[in-house]
Parts: sequence; structure tokens; C-alpha cells
Amino acid sequence: MVAVPHHSITPATTSPHIHSSKAMGASDRALGGAMLLAASVVFTYYTCWALLLPFLDTSNPVHDFFPSREWAVRIPAFLLVSGLSAIGSFIGMTMVKEKREKERKAKLRMA
Repeated sequence: MVAVPHHSITPATTSPHIHSSKAMGASDRALGGAMLLAASVVFTYYTCWALLLPFLDTSNPVHDFFPSREWAVRIPAFLLVSGLSAIGSFIGMTMVKEKREKERKAKLRMA
């Protein structure tokens, strides 16, 4: 019969990782909730600006809360072009790095 030291067997509930994961889960939930709230506010504002505002008279005081309607097209277009450019740049840089890595490995094999 082999004796097992008592200190090597610890119950899972006393692990420090369990408590930190619960705290981290709560902060992730709070961050997710804040992001969802921000996205909802932006969506509602943009929808009112781009879709509902054209049906109101220009003398209506609601127009004072929004920029001119041309920006309702310019801002998303700019964000789309910027986002696609960033994605394309990332993919291009990754391809160049991988090609350099392959060439370096080929040189090492030849040596």
C-alpha cells in the first residue's frame, strides 16, 4: 500500500483559479453588456437619422439633434473603406511574413 501525502490532494472548490474565473466571467459579462448597450444606442440613433428624419419637416426641432443627411452616407462609407483596407493590409502582411518564413526554412534545409 502506497501512502499519498495529504497536502497533494486538494478539493476543487479551494482552487484559486475557480474564484478568479468567476470574477473574470462577471467582468466579461459587464463588458459584453456595455458593448451591446453601445451598439443598440448607435443603431437606434443612426436608424432615426437615416430612415426617419427624411419624413419630418426641416423646421422640426428634432433635426437639431442630427448632422446633415449627407453624413449618414459618408460616415458608413468611410468606415467600410477603412475596415476593408485594414483587413486587406493585415492579410497582405501575414502573407508576406509567411513567405519570408518559408524562404528562411528552405535556406536552413539547404544548408
